[in-house]
Amino acid sequence: MTDEKKLKKPRSKRSFRANWFTWLNTIFFILFSLMTLYPIWYVIVGSFNNGVDYTAGGVWLWPREFTLDNYRVVVNDLRIWRGFGITIARTLVGTVLSLLFVAIVAYAMSRRELKGRKIFYYINIFTMFFGGGLIPTFLVIKWLGLLDSFWVYIIPGIYSVYNMIIMRSFFSSIPSDLREAAYVDGAGEYRIFFQIYLPLSTPVLATVGLWIIVGHWNTYIDAMYYVTNQDLFPLQYVLMRIINETSTPSSSTSSLPPMVFENVSAKTVSLAAIIISILPILCVYPFLQKFFTKGVTVGSLKG
Repeated sequence: MTDEKKLKKPRSKRSFRANWFTWLNTIFFILFSLMTLYPIWYVIVGSFNNGVDYTAGGVWLWPREFTLDNYRVVVNDLRIWRGFGITIARTLVGTVLSLLFVAIVAYAMSRRELKGRKIFYYINIFTMFFGGGLIPTFLVIKWLGLLDSFWVYIIPGIYSVYNMIIMRSFFSSIPSDLREAAYVDGAGEYRIFFQIYLPLSTPVLATVGLWIIVGHWNTYIDAMYYVTNQDLFPLQYVLMRIINETSTPSSSTSSLPPMVFENVSAKTVSLAAIIISILPILCVYPFLQKFFTKGVTVGSLKG
């Protein structure tokens, strides 16, 4: 009996410590989640609040004077819809072309028989740490004729060394027996790449694709530097211009009744525009989340 009691005591202490650790861990992550989600909730609350009332402050947890006029103004603003179209187009075209280009380079770099593979690899690594700067980049884009062009959103950022390294590592983890068997059957490099490697690389393609999608959807720096045509402004740059506006949106060119603009401010309208802009990403992310962890893990462990 005494021996059994002695054996039970350490177990009870371990379970007690484990329970405390579990509770503390749970509380920490709940607080961390609240800290992460509250900024989004704050923007949502402000977007549904009366603009004049919002300027008085004190709107933190829920709308004090609920209204949908902010969203009516955003939906009625042609700049928002034009920016949506440009952003959707650049995201779709840029993601497809970037994935294809990076995957082709990564496939070549994963082949040990590639001549000069180490030289190409170190050249790629060099570009990750050293760049020409803004002015040389601007001059190159100007000489290429990309200024005030839709392709200035696509071509300069079509290749990423970091994404190439992740995909190269994933390609290297695919058994070489599949490639050798395809060679025996008479398949060439293009057929092996498109019919064997790409179908097996769904996790890493989804992971890298999500990074590219978020990058294209959120960026506006390229539009600020290289584009002056307002018809080519992406959504985020339009939002930045709206946020920087200090006056209440004008109703002179709007079909909405004037009383709508009496209930809004530039700040609350910008908050409503932000909520509308993040909805597509929130809808896409759940479908790619299941591939995210697997793609990063496999792509980072094997080289």
